[in-house]
Amino acid sequence: MSNSDMAFQQISEIRNQLRCLGARPAHEQRILRLWSQAKPQNSGSRPLESFMPAALRQALPQLTDRLSNLLRLQSTHPAEDGSVRWLLALQDGQTVETVGLPRDGVCVSSQVGCAVGCVFCMTGKEGLIRQVGSAEIVAQVAFARLHRAVKKVVFMGMGEPAHNLDNVMEAIDVLGTVGNIGHKSLVFSTVGDQRVFEQLPLGLVKPALAVSLHTTRAELRAELLPRAPKMSPVALVEAAENYAQQTGYPIQYQWTLMEGVNDTEEEIEGIVRLLKGKYALMNMIPYNTVEDLPFKRPSWERAAEMVRTLHRRGILTKLRNSAGQDVEGGCGQLRARQLKAADHQPQQVRHEAPIHFVKAKPATVL
Repeated sequence: MSNSDMAFQQISEIRNQLRCLGARPAHEQRILRLWSQAKPQNSGSRPLESFMPAALRQALPQLTDRLSNLLRLQSTHPAEDGSVRWLLALQDGQTVETVGLPRDGVCVSSQVGCAVGCVFCMTGKEGLIRQVGSAEIVAQVAFARLHRAVKKVVFMGMGEPAHNLDNVMEAIDVLGTVGNIGHKSLVFSTVGDQRVFEQLPLGLVKPALAVSLHTTRAELRAELLPRAPKMSPVALVEAAENYAQQTGYPIQYQWTLMEGVNDTEEEIEGIVRLLKGKYALMNMIPYNTVEDLPFKRPSWERAAEMVRTLHRRGILTKLRNSAGQDVEGGCGQLRARQLKAADHQPQQVRHEAPIHFVKAKPATVL
């Protein structure tokens, strides 16, 4: 296979290919802009021959096919809340989950699997398989734009973006420039990693930051996120607050709410101590039940009471639903079901077997 036939993974590989074909910076940016916005490469009133080198123009159909084939749709799972979950296959057959969110958002995956090993997350159970390249990340956005408007991109799908920082930042740079996504509408989610707080302020595009906190107790956090960097909740909030002051964006703290684990009065007091006076928004997200895991979703009444209490104590808090609960679409569940279904098929038909999903009771929608 020649270099020109190999699948792209990184944006840098696309740029290098374009330069070999005689593309100047303006041509390069134009091609990336139209691709990332899911528009045809012949868009515009000017004929391509009036401004594009002949070699690049002749190669454009093949380049377009290669970009279009970065991802292959495996299955589609619309939910009653207006979201839709797509299981997408990469060129090597590995799969990632991408979620079209209500209100013109899309949630993308940055890794196949995840090394953090959060004990309540299906993705963490399989460990890290491989990094998702920057071109494969942008391709998820381009795919979503073929089906719905996208004005916000959140890096909250499969994987820990901090563990794939170069690819994620390269994708963010494209999406925040030629991709027509506002910088505040690019949301980098992390469990906390010193590299994030060092590197994000240096980028041309500075995304908003979401921090997966889940508990204010260091010992419990170490149990829930066993392979996360050993930053205490206090140190994590201090580093995040510094980024908030640098960018002028509030930090979004993510709290997966689990019955009997982190829905206690002790945690409420801890949140108040940590976040009082900080430029912060707390997102309470009741746990999306996973069949093979022991954690439970608290009652809606308990979750709402926690939010009201935090509001009264001066902490801006929102109660959110994890998208797609009626298709049991928690992070990693679609991929896990695909793998489980494949394991139960005869070897010769393994990759052609349909995927079956069980509908759960519809969730309450805010």
